[in-house]
Amino acid sequence: MSTETNAGDAADVDKLSRAELQRQVEELQDELADVKVQLDDGPKKMSIIATKGTLDMAYPPLILASTAAAFGWDVTVFHTFWGLDILHEEQSKNLKLSAVGNPNMPVPNAIAALPGMDSVATKMMNKKIADNDTATIEELIDTSLDMGVDFLACQMTANLMDYDEDAFYEGVTTGVGAATALQDMADADIQLMI
Repeated sequence: MSTETNAGDAADVDKLSRAELQRQVEELQDELADVKVQLDDGPKKMSIIATKGTLDMAYPPLILASTAAAFGWDVTVFHTFWGLDILHEEQSKNLKLSAVGNPNMPVPNAIAALPGMDSVATKMMNKKIADNDTATIEELIDTSLDMGVDFLACQMTANLMDYDEDAFYEGVTTGVGAATALQDMADADIQLMI
């Protein structure tokens, strides 16, 4: 009888352990589901800082911003220093490509430094953009604005460089400082500086 009792007690302990284990698994699944809901709560957020205003450096922030917005992400692009040229309605149509110091240019720096080479490089790039039916800077900005990308113009730089805020594309947020950009970056899932 003691053998049967011990076997019965072991079975009860085994049943209790399995029941307890099942309860713990269910609790963990519920906790993981709650965490997943918290992680999936809302769209991803991308914050980009655009600091350069050359033709070749205007494309990366605009392409990334418009693509992320197409995925439903919340996107902010903070433009500072020469990056403000991208937001300037007239200057953005005349961005230049520097031939000097660009390791991907097919000419040595000694030749690239000759007068007029930046104009030649810019014309070649604009032709390549047109021939490949690539969106222009203006088209990318308009598309991005339509998709809800928030373009921010650095107030300190606008003052320093004497930018007329009325010359920026309609929809650009002006009067923004570094503190706003930092807070936006702190809240973002992805932060990029271009």
